[in-house]
Amino acid sequence: MWKRHEKFERHSLWLVIGIIITVSIGGLVEITPLFYLESTIERVKGVRPYTPLEQAGRDIYVREGCYVCHSQMVRPLRDEVERYGHYSLAAESMYDHPFQWGSKRTGPDLARVGGKYSDNWHVDHLRNPRAVVPESNMPPYAFLAKTELDYRAIDKHLKALRAVGVPYTQDQIDNARADLETQVDPFAGERSGLKQRYGAKVAQRDFDGDPSKITEMDALVAYLQVLGTMVDFRTYKAEDPENLR
Repeated sequence: MWKRHEKFERHSLWLVIGIIITVSIGGLVEITPLFYLESTIERVKGVRPYTPLEQAGRDIYVREGCYVCHSQMVRPLRDEVERYGHYSLAAESMYDHPFQWGSKRTGPDLARVGGKYSDNWHVDHLRNPRAVVPESNMPPYAFLAKTELDYRAIDKHLKALRAVGVPYTQDQIDNARADLETQVDPFAGERSGLKQRYGAKVAQRDFDGDPSKITEMDALVAYLQVLGTMVDFRTYKAEDPENLR
């Protein structure tokens, strides 16, 4: 039987077909069980869908190619955990389409950047990176502060995300534009329902320092400030049933 491999070695077409069949079988054997194992879809307390403003900021993050230089995956290695914080959980990216995991870093990992710096620091960094990090080779994104955010179709965007598994409710979709506007209004208070829909920890303030308009800078900073803040790692335990809802 094993002598018949000569057929594959002498004919490239048969070799390609054999490789495709072998890789397909191996892939199915490894991947198929993941759809049925409960541990692969672990739900961690605190993880929620992004608010409309945060989602808009994430779209800008992807649009500008920030993911090319910044990963969002703290690997379970001692040096990474000591530098960035708790290693990344799969559940933290369960509503990301596409997720931003990876190991290629020209700049630091951003999985735990939320709350590490002030809004003003992020705005200054995006406008002129070398003003706050002299050795940075990051290009400036000053135009974000001048570009008004186009969120006319944000409700349709959330609806599309719901179609691929993000559990946005109809109430969240219907109030998407209002919630986006509320999040950049520090005086809106509780009357809007934003925190009832997304949780009391949602940051509600003017992110770019210009209350006269809602800019792409507002959205991007709001997104950066939420990264790594949903899960309270001071109390998180993987085996705790309270974390597996």
